[in-house]
Parts: sequence; C-alpha cells; structure tokens
Amino acid sequence: MSALSFLKGTHGLLLGAGVVIGSVGVKVLTSDSAKRVYVKAVAAGLRAKSACEDTLESARAEVDDIIAEASYLNETAPCPDAQMDAESCEPAPAEA
Repeated sequence: MSALSFLKGTHGLLLGAGVVIGSVGVKVLTSDSAKRVYVKAVAAGLRAKSACEDTLESARAEVDDIIAEASYLNETAPCPDAQMDAESCEPAPAEA
C-alpha cells in the first residue's frame, strides 16, 4: 500500500481533519483570552493552597497542644499499678 493510496481514502480525510483541529486548538490555547483564564485558574489554585496550609497549620498547633498536655499528665500522674514505685513508675523492690 503506497502512501498516496493511503491518503486518498477516509484515512486521509481523518488525518487532514486532525491537523486542522490541532492547528485551531493551538491558536485557541495561546490566545490572550485563554491566557487570562489560565491566570485566573492558577490564582484560584494558589488561594486554595494558602487556605489549606492555614488549616493544616492550625491543626498541627492543636495536635502539639494535645501531645504536650498528655506528656504533662504522664509525668505528673501516679502510676496506675499499685505495686509500682510511685516516684519512678518502676516495680517496687521485693521485701524479704
């Protein structure tokens, strides 16, 4: 099958339509109005990113507070086991 006979059939029409659509698409995507849309979309994305970072930062602060309070409670609370030494939370020495 030669290249000329390939281009004569419907494949040639489809190839030509694809080239035309591609050329028009490139012109549309590089137009000034399309660039304004791209800039607005990127700006909205940056605002969303900033909002997510703010939310994440406040959540991290809350978690840090919870961890600090839990650590304080662990340091000051008596041992839950009655057979543990109250100061070191280690097993009490066995009395002979």
